[in-house]
Amino acid sequence: MKKEKQIKRWEKFTEKNDFKLNDDKEIVETLAEGVLKNRKKHGLGYCPCRLTTGNAEEDLKLVCPCNFKVQKTWKEKGECWCSLFIRR
Repeated sequence: MKKEKQIKRWEKFTEKNDFKLNDDKEIVETLAEGVLKNRKKHGLGYCPCRLTTGNAEEDLKLVCPCNFKVQKTWKEKGECWCSLFIRR
């Protein structure tokens, strides 16, 4: 998959939610590259700013987009762990 396709998937994911992609395109592109690299290396598109544990069940929680709305960072700052998604 190409970086642009990954970004389009994220844009679609945000359409009907209270969050959007970060306005900083460099951040979005860098994170897309990281997710794609993890997909190639690990078989799943893990968030590039979170470390996998080696426990397959636990690591599923780190597939991007992760369940960021339950995280402290979302509640306090209105953004996901890596700032890919931000509150509208």
